[in-house]
Amino acid sequence: MTTTTLAALVPLLPFLGALGGLAVGRAAPGFVRPLALLPTLTAAVLAVLVAVRQGGGRAIDAATQLTPTGSVPIDLALHLDGFAVLVAVLVTVVATCVQLYSTAYLRDDARYPSYAALVSLFTSAMLLVVYSGDLMVLLVGWEIMGICSYFLVGHYWETPEARAASLKAFLVTKLGDVPFLIGLFALAADTGSFRIAKVLAAVANGGLEHPTLIALLLLAGVAGKSAQFPLHTWLPDAMAGPTPVSALIHAATMVAAGIYFVARLLPVFAASGAALVVLAVMAAVTMVGSGLAALAQDDIKRVLAYSTIGQLGYMSGALAVGDRGAAVFHLISHGAFKAVLFLAAGVVIHAAGTNSLAAMSRMSGLARRVPDAYWTMTVALLALAAIPPFAGFFSKEAVLVAAEHTALGDRTVAPAAAGWTILIAGLLAAVLTASYAVRLWLLAFRGRGAEVPDHGKQPLAMTSVLWILAVPTIGFGLTAGLLGDWFDGHALTPSLTTAVLSTGVTLVGGLVTYGAWRHTTAPAARTPIGAVAAHPGAEPALVEAEAMTSHTAAYGTIADASDPADPGRLLLGPLHRHAVTGFHLDALYTALFVRPVRAAARLVRFLDREVVDTYVNGTGAVTRLLGTAVRRAQTGNVQTYVSALLAGSLALAIAAVVFANVNAGS
Repeated sequence: MTTTTLAALVPLLPFLGALGGLAVGRAAPGFVRPLALLPTLTAAVLAVLVAVRQGGGRAIDAATQLTPTGSVPIDLALHLDGFAVLVAVLVTVVATCVQLYSTAYLRDDARYPSYAALVSLFTSAMLLVVYSGDLMVLLVGWEIMGICSYFLVGHYWETPEARAASLKAFLVTKLGDVPFLIGLFALAADTGSFRIAKVLAAVANGGLEHPTLIALLLLAGVAGKSAQFPLHTWLPDAMAGPTPVSALIHAATMVAAGIYFVARLLPVFAASGAALVVLAVMAAVTMVGSGLAALAQDDIKRVLAYSTIGQLGYMSGALAVGDRGAAVFHLISHGAFKAVLFLAAGVVIHAAGTNSLAAMSRMSGLARRVPDAYWTMTVALLALAAIPPFAGFFSKEAVLVAAEHTALGDRTVAPAAAGWTILIAGLLAAVLTASYAVRLWLLAFRGRGAEVPDHGKQPLAMTSVLWILAVPTIGFGLTAGLLGDWFDGHALTPSLTTAVLSTGVTLVGGLVTYGAWRHTTAPAARTPIGAVAAHPGAEPALVEAEAMTSHTAAYGTIADASDPADPGRLLLGPLHRHAVTGFHLDALYTALFVRPVRAAARLVRFLDREVVDTYVNGTGAVTRLLGTAVRRAQTGNVQTYVSALLAGSLALAIAAVVFANVNAGS
């Protein structure tokens, strides 16, 4: 079987699994789990085989015309280069782990068949984006992911948080997709093709007439899909969905799609220095702002959500300085350790009966109750904080080295201003990342208070995937020196300067947070905190839904808890109340967009009901009155009709005489 045939099967198998799961979900529920797991697992094996065959060498292209469309045809095309085959391995491995984890996490969920089918469809759509060699086919996968995220984030539709989050995710990403679609058409108009290879060839030959406009239009869609400032606000709220969905969205699909898209079309963006500077500023604001917000969150999943936004900022920063190898390297590394973090968080929430870090900090023994989650989460947090020799250290260093080279003029793909912006913001974000990672670990696993109730071991399906994903979290970075051929031949090894700087500021951030935590242990001992679910022994998905509801009921919001023992509150000081709300961006958007749109809708409704309907109803009323008058004249009495006829004839005769006399007198 050829490599292209194997590659075509990779997205096709999860798609067929989704169709099969939907078809037999109710009639034969025993087949749902195999149809969810086996096609995705087989796709993972095939993706690894495709990666081995491609070997980081020359890109493999294959295409057939999908349909004639006139001057710009749409092709069913595959483009397999080092980036594509490695990202496909990440997607399929994480998706397989998520499907296996979900069999236990939602074991008694009545909607599990549709959930599993949507996860498979989500996976297939992302793989279509990764392997596609045509922009229109890529767009199909791009939009299918948006639909899947709407349904999966809203899986707990009984809760108001999930309903609002799913709608918000859909609308915010669609807000970016409108200019994105216009940008795709403008790009095809300038280059004469939707084929990615032909587009890049045209760009290399100077065939792009409006590079800045096209790049900015495309960046709008990327900002929405990959949760970059200012369209990032949907991602923290999307934590209202099931934890396995959060892992899939953050580690391998959806948010990774925008970064991958820019990496695939980087020459288009590099044709405009202004667009790269805009991308650099967007990445810098995203990195720093999300780090501050993560330090203020009480919901363990919202901490991880803001963490994802910040790490995506690093990837965007690498692209802003023209190094797509560093960006994709960090994308793959981040996908491994972020999947561990979310799936381990699901185990922790189930064991503790709460998603509140404030409540966990009043519990003791949580690390002993869930040793698998404790150790794997510790490793993943070290990778997140970029502590050597874990994967996050090497991939984040690759980003900082690329920024350093651009800032010092050693690379000229992007302006030096973009390099300095990313380098400074990246070091500042490293301090914040270490700070919120240490805070999460201390509050979750070093709590003091009542013992966490023991309700037995966590299911093997949930704990085994943590160790599977911990392997690349620990070891993937060590392959940095061997992966140059897969990443455009660029070296991904750290430099001494950035390694010392970033590791130094990381240690400072972690130690300062530890000191703040020690300072707040006294208030923690005397301040009770609630928000613990009533049934910690129930199905994990049910515990999570109850935890969200109880958190909002106890504190009035899913994001915050009025906890004087929170080290984040001490470190942020007056900034805390702004950071916990995401710096009031939702309120700003409500004032600038939501309220005006609703006011306009109310005006249109008023005009429709009170003006347009008045004229329409008035026309009908006049017609009814005329009909009534005519109907009353129809008495059925012959004498009445003859009398009316004679009266009318007499009136006409008199009128004729009068008219004749008037004419004779004139």
